[in-house]
Amino acid sequence: MNEKKLIEKLKKKDKNAFEELYNTYAPKIYVTLKKFVDQSEIEDALQEVFYKIFKGIHTFRGDSKLSTWIYQITINVGKDYIRKKIKNPVENIDLTENYSEGLGIQPEADVNVSNEVLDEMEMDKINKIMENLSEEDRILIKLRDIDGLSYDEIAKKLNKPLGSVKSRLHYARKKFQKLLKEENLA
Repeated sequence: MNEKKLIEKLKKKDKNAFEELYNTYAPKIYVTLKKFVDQSEIEDALQEVFYKIFKGIHTFRGDSKLSTWIYQITINVGKDYIRKKIKNPVENIDLTENYSEGLGIQPEADVNVSNEVLDEMEMDKINKIMENLSEEDRILIKLRDIDGLSYDEIAKKLNKPLGSVKSRLHYARKKFQKLLKEENLA
């Protein structure tokens, strides 16, 4: 089914269209969410993305490709999870209860907890520094340096000229590097 037909059917709340949408986009959304969301919450985040798509499809005007619109929803849900994590960094989890259900985490004997804590603290600082960049700069850095997309893929995904993507990414990296140096992380 072509994109235009799919959108029309989605707006009419066609069940088969939503199944097709899910089958097509769920794996891509899942991969993107993995960059933002803890593994334990990824299914909830995935459901939230599809709920927002379902609730918001009637507002989709077609100014961009459907995939771009869905990607933006996914990024926003991921950012919301990061914000929640920063506001509530420690959750009380009963690992023994979850372990008996087959979901628990068994600690490894050779894990250096202090190194892991330091690494996590450094990642928290880096994430906070990323918040000082514009949304466009954060997305460009994430797509290229975290997701590993090519410049061409980024240009297509964001519907921007290739030269603009390269230029914006160059300056975004410079800003990010400067912020890292200011925090003694580079």
